[in-house]
Amino acid sequence: MTGSNEQRRTKAAKPLKIIISAVFFIVLALFIVNSVMTPGHDGSGYKSVGYATVLSLLPPLVSITMALITKEVYSSLFTGIVIGALIYANGNLELAYNTLLYNKSAGMIVNITDISHAGILVFAIFLSWITALVNISGGATAFGEYAQKKIKSRVQVEFATMLLGIIIFIDDYFNCLTVGSVMRPVTDKFKVSRAKLAYLIDATAAPVCIIAPVSSWAAAVTSAVPEHSGINGFTMFLRTIPYNFYALLTLLFMVITILSKTDYGPMKVHEDNAMKGDLYTTPERPFAEEEGTEKKANGKVLDMVLPVLFLIIAAIFFMLYTGGIFQGKSFVDAFAGCNAAKSLVMASLLTILATLLFYKIRNLVSFHDSMEGLTTGFKSMSSPILILILAWTLSSMTNLLGANIFIHDFVASQAGGLKMFLPLIIFVISVVLSFATGTSWGIFTILIPIVCNVFPDSYEMLVISIAACLAGSVCGDHCSPISDTTIMSSAGARCFHVNHVSTQLPYAMTVAGVSGFGYLIAGIVAYNTGSGAAILSLPISAAMLAVVMFVIKKRMLAKA
Repeated sequence: MTGSNEQRRTKAAKPLKIIISAVFFIVLALFIVNSVMTPGHDGSGYKSVGYATVLSLLPPLVSITMALITKEVYSSLFTGIVIGALIYANGNLELAYNTLLYNKSAGMIVNITDISHAGILVFAIFLSWITALVNISGGATAFGEYAQKKIKSRVQVEFATMLLGIIIFIDDYFNCLTVGSVMRPVTDKFKVSRAKLAYLIDATAAPVCIIAPVSSWAAAVTSAVPEHSGINGFTMFLRTIPYNFYALLTLLFMVITILSKTDYGPMKVHEDNAMKGDLYTTPERPFAEEEGTEKKANGKVLDMVLPVLFLIIAAIFFMLYTGGIFQGKSFVDAFAGCNAAKSLVMASLLTILATLLFYKIRNLVSFHDSMEGLTTGFKSMSSPILILILAWTLSSMTNLLGANIFIHDFVASQAGGLKMFLPLIIFVISVVLSFATGTSWGIFTILIPIVCNVFPDSYEMLVISIAACLAGSVCGDHCSPISDTTIMSSAGARCFHVNHVSTQLPYAMTVAGVSGFGYLIAGIVAYNTGSGAAILSLPISAAMLAVVMFVIKKRMLAKA
């Protein structure tokens, strides 16, 4: 059956491949002709014709469209990067080639060597090494067997995954990989599809971090509020939490879908197939070589729990350390000023050393097996690492083309009239731009200063609009196939990346639609009354989400 499905896919893909190839060569020929007529870059006063125009958003839009159509991530991302380099170079192939690789702001090599990016890559490898060690020790198998005794249903295992994601709120990268490593063996035993696991991980990453006062995200929002505005950034962040409808409603959405066992869209196909024993649905089987590597000899639940707990405690400690708590800063200020990438690398390395020592004392893992675990972990992360590098390069290329300036000017020009509808407008714009660029931090740091200038005299509308900006940025980031947290969620769940994106999109859009309705109500109420919008808009939005899910459930039963 799988073979026939593969043949059908291959046949269906042939015309598409021909069209894509034809378009590619036509575009390439046009740029070659143009390069002959375009003078080279002389290094002085150079400016791309697409700078700060709508063309700056073309590279990510092409990548996203290609990824969703072709189901192939690497070529889609690379194509977007090439198009961005060509636009920046005005068609000059020599400059485009150098821009793609070595541009000091957007080149692929520069993105790899960026210290923050390198830290995330090293952390991902270290965490995969820890996972491999836990598997080799038998701790993962012991935990799975223990959980299977305590957890009696798929509902319980999905709730456990959700709760663990909420508990690990300090950083979204840390959340994605840790929750996946801990819960994947258990969800597999209860036949939860990898796509559903990836969604549960992703939905408790950024949506939880954006409403957690003690997190790296709180620091980013705090720093985005302009100092000249006279507004305390951290206080503003706290005020936005009740209005962050997308984050709050995403948590409610998960509870409803888990309790009511309501799956729809592509996710239902994956879940139905998982119940039949196929956790992946599509022919792609990422990380298939790791299946069955868990050992049962001597491993205990403690052999998995202790390394994970040690890692969490170490991550919190090093975040406080890099944030300056030993230099006299308060707990909150230290978290707000921490270097998350550096902290995670330091915490994961210390955890590896502690785990190796612990397993040596317990005589669980030999030196040879522990080194084999390093290579296994690196192999398992090679695909996500490549996707991350390409996504970072695409994002940098977009900024090189002045997308941030285009976004700033576009939003600023639209922010004059219809102020009561502005929270909804800001939410929609944030969703679209964050989806296109694959970044939430980049979008809300651009939009928050604009919002502060629009509402200098209406504090309640200012709070709602900033919350709408944060919610929309997280929503777009949550959906985007080129978002780093989406990529890391796929890696944590060991799920084919395009499967995660396609199954998650209908769920995220359902919550986004209800959230938009909430911002419409909140804007109208706050504009006319000046206060108390959250008391009315949040319960109405929650009730509307429940009604929408009831209708979806009823339609799914009618189709069955």
